[in-house]
Parts: sequence; C-alpha cells; structure tokens
Amino acid sequence: MKKPLIGALTALLLAGATALAGAAPASAAAPAQAAPDKAAPAVTVNFAGTVALSDCSGSVVRMPNSVSTDPALVLTNGHCLETGMPNPGQVIVNQSSSRSFTLLSASGGRLGTLRASKVAYSTMTDTDVTIYQLTSTYASIQSKYGISPLTISTAHPTAGAAIKVVSGYWKTVYSCNVDGFVYQLHEGGWVWKDSLRYTSACNTIGGTSGSPVIDTSTGLLVAVNNTGNENGERCTVNNPCEVDANGNVTIRQGINYAEETYGIPACFGTGNKLNLAAAGCTLPKP
Repeated sequence: MKKPLIGALTALLLAGATALAGAAPASAAAPAQAAPDKAAPAVTVNFAGTVALSDCSGSVVRMPNSVSTDPALVLTNGHCLETGMPNPGQVIVNQSSSRSFTLLSASGGRLGTLRASKVAYSTMTDTDVTIYQLTSTYASIQSKYGISPLTISTAHPTAGAAIKVVSGYWKTVYSCNVDGFVYQLHEGGWVWKDSLRYTSACNTIGGTSGSPVIDTSTGLLVAVNNTGNENGERCTVNNPCEVDANGNVTIRQGINYAEETYGIPACFGTGNKLNLAAAGCTLPKP
C-alpha cells in the first residue's frame, strides 16, 4: 500500500517508501466524437475534480444517476481512513467525519477546501475504498470553483486499455495500460478480489493511494489506485502477491495495482444515499 508514513517525506520523495499506495485524482473532459471509421482520440486528463488529503489522494465523484443537487462524494482508499485502516472483514457505514480535502484545479493549483459530513462507506475487504459524503452539493462546488466531478463507470475495465492515474497528493499523472486482472491480491491480512494490474510505466509511490484511475478513451473513472510490491517480499504489507484460483502465488516486484470501482454505483440510490441492500449491490456488508 502506498500511503506515506508521518515523518517519511524524504524517503517518499526518493522511493515511495514505507506505506500504502495512494494516487492523485484526475479529471477528464468529454471525449471528442470520432469521424467515421476512425478511432476516438484519447480524452484529456488533468487534475480537475481531484483532491489532496493529508496523506493520500482522492477525487470528487458522481454516480451515473447522481444529480447536481445531491451531496457530493469523495472517493479514496479504505486504508486512507482517518480513524485507521479497517480490519479484514470490517465494513464501516455512516460514520461521522469532518475531514477536509484540498480541491485542485485542472493545472493542479489549490482552489479551496471541501469538508466531509460523514464516511458513507469504508472497507478493506474484497476492495480498498472509502467514500465520504461532503457538506457541499455538486452544484455548489461547480458554482464556487467551476469544477465538475468524475463519473464512476459501471463497466468492468478492459485489458490493454490506456489509463492515467492522477495523484492529487503529489500533483503527478502516471500513464500506462491495464496489464490484466488478479483473481486475488493478498497483502498482510487483507484480500482484494479482481484487482487491476498496471503495466510497469505506472510506477506509483507513497501518497498516490486513493488516486482515480481514468480510462483515457472514455474519461470515466474505472478504479482507485492502492498498492504495489516494493521489495519483492511475499504477501506482506507493501508487498502484495497475486493468488490465482488454484492457489498459485506470483510475486511481481515493482508492479502496482488498483481496485475496480464499477460495482459501486449499484449501491447508491436517489440522493447519493448508500443502500447495500439494493439489487446488484455486491459491496461487502457490515
């Protein structure tokens, strides 16, 4: 995992150091329409809609059915939760929070501060996500800062797709492709399912945890950056290992990963309200 430890800034600058993987948020314009028989050009991805946390990255997100008057949501990693990492099997819902987030402009400049009203959902079981509900609506953020949220895709990511990982913490954008998918990713006591593996160009470091992963062909958010194998160790913290359906273990030192997000929208209904009992919602329940 790539979340920087307090006091480890120098080490992080040099090597991404000792912690959980986070990444900076990204934003994308609508894709241009392609001429007949020509591939659509890549979407421009920048920092608009991303946020910086005290120790991680994140982004302001919407579900496909969210409306402008809904309370806005911020997506980051479960291991970035301010009260500490959820234990294996633990699911947190509707927990009070007043955490602040620095909202970034398209160029990465500081626009202002957003504040949470609660943790709507957080877990490190099967996936690695925290979703905060804010005190602001999408409309108020748009009116005050001119910033629109990133939209979470409802489709499974595609192998080979061009992606960008946008870190608000470091104001850095990583560009690579989806290398493939992992049946189970094991790190310490945590197990994540159907994780997304990057090609080697996305060499994310500590502080990029929680960064949105954007498909450059659509501009949609398809995953949230969370970890990588730093030292070649087997299934330890900061050294996740891949486990296939037959229990075979593969270690890929220097390779980084993200957790898919396409299942999240089914769990949020009218008014961006969490409903874990909704049809199609597969997020782990308390």
